[in-house]
Amino acid sequence: MFLGYFVTITLTILLFVPVLVFVAECGLALLLPSENTDPSGTTDHPRTAILIPAHNEASVITRTLSSLLPQLTPQDQILVVADNCSDNTAEVARRMGVQVLERENDHLRGKGYALDYGMQWLKKNPPEVVVILDADCLVSPNALPEISDLVKKTGRPVQATYLMEYHSHPTPKETVSRLALLIKNLVRPLGLAKLKLPCLLTGSGMGFPWSVLSEISLAGNKTADDMQLSVDLALAGYPAVYCPQARVIGRLMEDKAAISQRKRWEHGHLEMIMTETPRLFLAAIAQKRLDLLALTLELSVPPLSLLMMIWMSILGVGVWLAVVHNIWMPFLILAIQGLLIVLTVFLAWAKFGRDQIAKENLLAIPLYILWKIPIYLKFLSKPQTRWLTTERD
Repeated sequence: MFLGYFVTITLTILLFVPVLVFVAECGLALLLPSENTDPSGTTDHPRTAILIPAHNEASVITRTLSSLLPQLTPQDQILVVADNCSDNTAEVARRMGVQVLERENDHLRGKGYALDYGMQWLKKNPPEVVVILDADCLVSPNALPEISDLVKKTGRPVQATYLMEYHSHPTPKETVSRLALLIKNLVRPLGLAKLKLPCLLTGSGMGFPWSVLSEISLAGNKTADDMQLSVDLALAGYPAVYCPQARVIGRLMEDKAAISQRKRWEHGHLEMIMTETPRLFLAAIAQKRLDLLALTLELSVPPLSLLMMIWMSILGVGVWLAVVHNIWMPFLILAIQGLLIVLTVFLAWAKFGRDQIAKENLLAIPLYILWKIPIYLKFLSKPQTRWLTTERD
């Protein structure tokens, strides 16, 4: 019994780290006033290349390019890399008047290889700034100059607010997924930005100084290539800056494609927690860098649904200790943690998601957590460690 108590209290105390990081980040976004991060008037607009990897995106790329073209200056360019396409993505993009490269390689597949192919072409006439955008994303007005101007102003990578749109009649489960992504990609980075701390890159709407991005290789097919890039650049002295006013809206997949997409995201995140948080933490101590320590803590927070699963699992043991052995300390600590998480999620929804997510859909959160259980169990038996494209519905 003593061993059970010791293990439970140890896990309970360890769980406080991601819980408090999550609560603190969201709390800062909720409580502190936002600063004006608009870089307009502080820099000359840099010559920018928008690099778009595209795999079978003929049905959506016209919309993406239409949202981008009005934001270009005469010195900017768009480069679409049609990667291993079996449709007419390249033809559709060319009709929009942009530069298109076609790449065919059955052995080296994935977003990273497509990006590297485009970077090699850009070396002929390097831009000052490279903005990476997925081919199915809508870009809000003025987002492109906001990203590229902030890159030039700071000399660091910049991440826009990357959110997802849904079809016209989303299920409650899909609506909860939207809330989880809103908290991950908007609320938490906003909290970090208010303390001038770095954020993680999220895969689309990312801007980079050419001098920085051209020194690293993007070729690869890891599931969490954006997180890995965040870590590598931070360790090199270039932690990412969050640009909240620039919005990039992607599209969440449906049905089986949604499960595949989520599996790639979640497994990649878990892989990064296991492999990169120790590396970041040791570097933060060795270099005495607060920004690396903040990034370590940010990366250590598991996906919200998994955090709740871990909490509920330990809570079950805590209830057993309280009821059977009259040992209440673990249960009381866990109850406080659960209250903090639930209250934080509710307040984040009230401030940032009330206009998009009906309050009755919050009741579907337990179902959403249950839906995610097979994804995490699959990580234990057969983790997805390589990037696989998510086919269109």
